[in-house]
Amino acid sequence: MKLSITWRIFIGLVLGVIVGYVVHMSYDSGSPADQETLATWSKNLQIISKVFLRMIKMIIGPLVFSMLVVGIAKLGDFKMVGRIGGKTLGYFLFATILSLLTGLAVVNVLKPGKVMQLPLPATGTDTGIEAKKFSLESFMYHIFPQSIIESMAGNEILQIVVFSIFFGIATAAIGDAGKVVVKGLDAVSHVMFKIVSYVMNFAPFGVFGAIAAVVATEGLGIFAGYAYLIFSFFLGLAFFVFIVLWIICLVNKIPYFKLLSLVKDPALLTFSTASSEASMPQTIEALKKYGCSEKIISFVLPLGYSFNLDGSMMYMTFATAFIAQAYGKDLSTAQQLTMLATLMLSSKGIAGVPRASLVIIAGTMTMFDLPIEGLALLLGIDQILDMGRSATSVIGNAVATAVVSKWEGELDLRKLHSSEELSV
Repeated sequence: MKLSITWRIFIGLVLGVIVGYVVHMSYDSGSPADQETLATWSKNLQIISKVFLRMIKMIIGPLVFSMLVVGIAKLGDFKMVGRIGGKTLGYFLFATILSLLTGLAVVNVLKPGKVMQLPLPATGTDTGIEAKKFSLESFMYHIFPQSIIESMAGNEILQIVVFSIFFGIATAAIGDAGKVVVKGLDAVSHVMFKIVSYVMNFAPFGVFGAIAAVVATEGLGIFAGYAYLIFSFFLGLAFFVFIVLWIICLVNKIPYFKLLSLVKDPALLTFSTASSEASMPQTIEALKKYGCSEKIISFVLPLGYSFNLDGSMMYMTFATAFIAQAYGKDLSTAQQLTMLATLMLSSKGIAGVPRASLVIIAGTMTMFDLPIEGLALLLGIDQILDMGRSATSVIGNAVATAVVSKWEGELDLRKLHSSEELSV
């Protein structure tokens, strides 16, 4: 009997924990030789994960481009594109505010920085993170590509989306001549999904490598040392996923838990690899089964990867306030609201930057005279926290797509019922 992808990923995750723990315990003496061996093991285990992620990333650019161009060209109406875009960005702004507020609420109620009383990093500790403040210039340059080839090569999803919008509108504008292009790109998108079905066979190995590398490097002891911080953050994520997003769907009369059951596989894959890109093709398929319109999926979901990272938004307010608490600095309500407004803007201009969340947090910390060394309090568990925030962002984007589909009258729940009947 062939196991489902969920079970295969779960088995890969469990085996990764076991192998990583064995490797860590085998070379945990602290000697330079053992530390070097441990680093080599971790690096080699990461190869498996990175190969899988590279295979996924090679699909993302062509898939987003072909789907979005076809979707916009079929709309054939620039005003409709503008209307959908306005609703999408409006929802993203609303969800961003909710996620930032949730992060603030959790850290203020549970106070992990005060409860844990961690030893503070020494002055001058190198975190490897450079503080970066919001810049309108860099933000605008990041939106508009100077070369679509360069954007594709760097997997700059936002730039690919902008080019695809122009391309799709132009294709629709030339009438019958554009139909050939639409038909060709529609075939390309189907080819991409076929490649996805091949690549997903490697998912359990990618999950195994990612988890084993983390556990081999950090060990399981890090969970004990940072247990309260991890618990606090994941409790906040759970509140956002099971309460906030549920209420949003309830208000819009969208069956939330049925949607959640369909996106559990993409969320688990993202959690295991700490990469939301890894599950994008799977998320698209799940939303199709749910009954979302393909043209809405192709428009909303790629934009969400730049503008609607709910888990990361929560992390930014949570982490900044946590570091302030650890240093004994109480941020006033006015300062916290200033932080919220700053993060709401700066987080939109730095997508695609390695360890973007930490970079933005570092820039925000300078506003409140918090030492940059404070980031060292998070570096050891950032990968673990990233697993949770990435999975939350995937679920948040699925909800965003369902909501915009509902607003546009493009959510056909009959597809969901028919797929349920077929599964029975």
